Amino acid sequence: MPLPPGPGLPAEVACPVSPVVDLVFSRWTTPILWSLHTFGRQRFVELQRRIGTVSPKVLTQRLRQMERDGLVLRTYHPEVPPRVEYEITELGGSLAPLFARLAEWGAVHLDRVERARRDFDAGPAH
Repeated sequence: MPLPPGPGLPAEVACPVSPVVDLVFSRWTTPILWSLHTFGRQRFVELQRRIGTVSPKVLTQRLRQMERDGLVLRTYHPEVPPRVEYEITELGGSLAPLFARLAEWGAVHLDRVERARRDFDAGPAH
């Protein structure tokens, strides 16, 4: 199939997986979704504790974006003190088979990736 004229194809045409990768595999999205899928509804502090090194500011930004994308549901409970909980939506949960498959791939292949990196790094300078 010939390529259309011009400087290049838009990413979503050149690789239809690109928009999904951009949406799901940004820096903190995957660990957030994994945690919510694995442990269920969580408060902000619980989620931050499970994820580890993410700052409160970045976690807040990612959660807002994921809520906007329909992957996460935020529930505000007007109590004293106020309580906010996050949970994965049906749309977000539909990614679970993808994550499971990636985990399987990692279990089978990551040792080969590490070996290839060591071999590459031990070779002549690039």
